[in-house]
Amino acid sequence: MDPVSQVEGRAIPYGAKNVDTDVIIPAHWLKTITREGLGKGAFETVRQDPDNLFDSDEFKGAPILIAGDNFGCGSSREHAAWALLDLGITVVIAPSFSDIFSGNAFKNGILTVALPQEQVDRLLEVAQTDPITVDLETQTVTTPYQDRFAFEVDPFRKQCLLEGLDEIGLTLQQAGAIDTYEKQQASAMPWLTRGTEIAA
Repeated sequence: MDPVSQVEGRAIPYGAKNVDTDVIIPAHWLKTITREGLGKGAFETVRQDPDNLFDSDEFKGAPILIAGDNFGCGSSREHAAWALLDLGITVVIAPSFSDIFSGNAFKNGILTVALPQEQVDRLLEVAQTDPITVDLETQTVTTPYQDRFAFEVDPFRKQCLLEGLDEIGLTLQQAGAIDTYEKQQASAMPWLTRGTEIAA
């Protein structure tokens, strides 16, 4: 996955509370066998309104979404994170998140930033006209008006996001140790690998 360090740009001032995963990506989009293209179905019911924020010239392609309390509630579908990424969103700011959504977001390279409601309200106001900057390294959200809001993030998740490491990437960091172990095991217990050798 792509590293997340500093994200700057327009933020979609959505603000809705209790947005569940069926709103983020409706169930009939889950038949796909690829992650690509799910952005077309993201917030499908909301985007039926021709004046919706997601398709407006001002916010289309914005990398930040500002939402209300309990964002990502409902089912555990990972497609919700995939749809947000395909829509171009890499940061979601809200007062709180569903635990399952937050975990899925992290595993797919999306930073979830939890801030108090009054700070979210301020960002919703600023986002109407100006860009916002989210800096994972300093754990701050700033605006052109000298607003500076600090947020907490799990140190492990922070490091993974900064380095662009998903579960596969973390495993591959131990490739040398895994290779050494497999060679030692093959030598000590050759019957485990007998008949599985691949000719060069």
